[in-house]
Amino acid sequence: MTEDIRATIKAERRDQAELLSNLTEEQWRAPSLCEGWTVKHVVAHTTLPFRSSGRRVILEMLKAGGRFNVASDRMARKDAENSTTEDLLKALKNNIDHPWTPPGGGPVGALSHDIIHGLDITTALGIDRKVPHDRLKLVLGSMKPSNVKYFGADLDGKRLEATDMDWTFGEGEPVKAQAQDLLLLVCGRNIPNRLS
Repeated sequence: MTEDIRATIKAERRDQAELLSNLTEEQWRAPSLCEGWTVKHVVAHTTLPFRSSGRRVILEMLKAGGRFNVASDRMARKDAENSTTEDLLKALKNNIDHPWTPPGGGPVGALSHDIIHGLDITTALGIDRKVPHDRLKLVLGSMKPSNVKYFGADLDGKRLEATDMDWTFGEGEPVKAQAQDLLLLVCGRNIPNRLS
């Protein structure tokens, strides 16, 4: 199973590298769905595990008082400022098969990280990219109430229902949309015009 997930991660990274290769510099500077981050900041964040040592991450975490989001924001901003788009794209292309996984997240956590941040880019830019359902099923199947809490999404009294695959989450008033849009909702992204 782990090898299948690894192959899926590689496929997602290849797809994203191809997509990013076709962006203009203006698109790289455009806002993403991650509050306060441009597309370039997002790619700096997703390629961080390939470009930085564990020592750097630990030092940044210590400087941030153990607050991961603060450390992550600081590193993304610094790296986006000090790297060209070509540098970041090269880091992604050269690490398609990198074994990084987030702490406690395992391979599905790595896939989730790539897919969610990929959607942060494509959705914000209005690029109609459909994440393959086999990938979405792995990510959505791993979602728990703790994920919703971590991202700060308010889904109390709502039942998420995918319109393009068999997936539901929660109880209450139905909120219907494509599975990838519901994934963004679970992750606290603001996409009201994509929901019904």
